[in-house]
Formats: sequence, C-alpha cells, structure tokens
Amino acid sequence: MNRIVRKEQFSPDVFSMEIEAPMIARERKAGQFVIVQKGGDWNERIPLTIADADPEKGTITIVFQRVGAGTYLLAELDVGDEIGNVLGPLGSPTHIEKFGKVVCVGGGIGVAPLYPIAKAMKEAGNDVSVIMGARTKELIIEEDKMRTIDPDLTIVTDDGSYGEKGVVTVPLKAMLEKGDVDLVVSIGPAVMMKFCTLAAAEFDTPIIVSLNTIMIDGTGMCGGCRVSVGGETKFVCVDGPEFDGHLVDWDNMMMRQRTYKAQEAEEYHRCRALGGAV
Repeated sequence: MNRIVRKEQFSPDVFSMEIEAPMIARERKAGQFVIVQKGGDWNERIPLTIADADPEKGTITIVFQRVGAGTYLLAELDVGDEIGNVLGPLGSPTHIEKFGKVVCVGGGIGVAPLYPIAKAMKEAGNDVSVIMGARTKELIIEEDKMRTIDPDLTIVTDDGSYGEKGVVTVPLKAMLEKGDVDLVVSIGPAVMMKFCTLAAAEFDTPIIVSLNTIMIDGTGMCGGCRVSVGGETKFVCVDGPEFDGHLVDWDNMMMRQRTYKAQEAEEYHRCRALGGAV
C-alpha cells in the first residue's frame, strides 16, 4: 500500500498527490510513469507520469485531472489514505544530454510531467526556455517550480486572463524564428503537441513529444496504447511515452484517443451523482 503524505488541489478538477513509493522514487528517471490502482472496490489501472520524486523521503508526486470514475475516486482520497497499488517506473526515460538551446512547451496538466524533464535538461547544461499554456488562469499549474528553471518563462491563456492571450505556438514560433533552438520538448493535449510539431517542422527543428494514449497493462501486452510512428506500430507504454513528434501519425492517435470518451464521461457523472459510491 502507498500512503498519501500530501495532497493539493490546483483547480476544481486537477489534483497533486505525493505518495510513499520508496523503490520507485529511487529508480525513476525523467519521463517515466506509473500505473495507479485505487484498490478496494475499484481497480481501474490509471497511467500517470511521475511529476517529481524525492528519493530521501521515498515519495513520488503524481498530478491528474478528474475525467472518469477512476480519477474521480482517486481524488476523493486524502492525506493518510492509502492507494492500493502503484506500479513503476514504467516507460523509457527521456534522453537527456547537452543539446544547447531547449524550449519546453507545456499545456494544461502537461506542465507537471514536463517539469522533471525541463529540470534534467537544465542540469545537463542546456539553456532552457519554458512556455506554459492553459485555457484560463485557474488552470495554470506549477508556475513557481518552472520559474526555478526559467525565471522569464512565457505564459499564455486562451482567454487572456493571465500572461499573454493566445496559444503556445505563437511564442514557440517567435523563439524558433531566432534560429538558435536545438530541441523542442512538448507535453500537453494531443492537438497542442501536433501544432507544436508543425511549428517545429517549419524551422526543421527536432521535437520530442510525450503521448497520453489509452493504456491498460502498461507492459506492452494489451496493445491498447499502440500508435503509428514513422509508419511503424509502436506501444506507448514500452517504446515511449516519448517519440519524435515529426514521425507521429497525429490524426490516427487522436481518433483512437476519443474511442471511450462518451463512456468515460458517463461513468464520471454516474460516480459523481452517487457521491463516489460504485
């Protein structure tokens, strides 16, 4: 069992939890994820990127959004409660080296898994610039942590309620136009990563993206997370979650990502109406 030692609510539906997982905290690397099962009467397997880790305390931090019954029930847990199972670290870690100028672009809760990558890139000697985007001010998360990496980070919101009004591709293109960007790292909604990739392609700049596909076992057996990358079938859980954005078949990925949206929303509202009872 994995005890929750800290819980924070970033917005009405976005939560951060620090949980005891000493072996994972010791072994995890930037870019990897865990599979979480609440336990008890609900054992849906939820893949969540490790947003941070403290090997000395033996804890990892996860950030998630309430979108279905599983994440709704997970959000109902509080400090001192225990999560039934946490499996990891899973996935291939981010390839970290000194690239030069690295621009890290995060959208919504994608900022949370972007943080350990941006931090590792900075520690490797890269000049790291950070762009953060969200629909509105209340959905901007982890700003203070990101400012430790880039004090002059750029924030954009769709409605202009915080930072600049617009989308992340606008400041990204402005940086790319200077011609000194060696790598872009983008994590967020699939459509955002797609357009970041299109922007990077205009300037022939490499881009790494982290895909958040449907996933069940997390070990490459079920095939639920398969994507087409460079014309080949890849499994996000073992071959990723990070890939060369220029090679991803974005339209196919987003189509598959929508497969269970209706059922997910239905279960979320049913669970909420029952007050968390399942």
